[in-house]
Amino acid sequence: MPIKSNPDSWTDPRHVRGLKGEQVAMRYLSFAGWRIIDHRYRMGRLEIDVVARQGNVVAFIEVKTRWGSVFGQPVEAITWAKRRDLARVAQAWVDRRGRAAFVYRFDVIGVTLSTAGPHRVEHVEDAFRVGWR
Repeated sequence: MPIKSNPDSWTDPRHVRGLKGEQVAMRYLSFAGWRIIDHRYRMGRLEIDVVARQGNVVAFIEVKTRWGSVFGQPVEAITWAKRRDLARVAQAWVDRRGRAAFVYRFDVIGVTLSTAGPHRVEHVEDAFRVGWR
């Protein structure tokens, strides 16, 4: 899926690292049999990194990317405020594109990038729940 802006013009290395992590996560998901429905689905200033579907399961996926574990594991970086924001955007996605037959869940994928070998991917399925599900 195309990015709406040109990553070559981005000046913040965190944004570039985040996009790299999302690309790694989407390759991982595709290899695992998931179909990517949306990438960087936005509602105002809020976004869901990846929306993916496998069978009747739709996962709203937050991708956290790090170069190492000095500041903790990537999947540990999801705060309650981030969960609240993800739930708001996910509800908007469901209202616009959802179907009654779908089962919805929130996943987290942690990507630890490596320059010396393969990147490390940790997929936490059904990582948290929100009230509307």
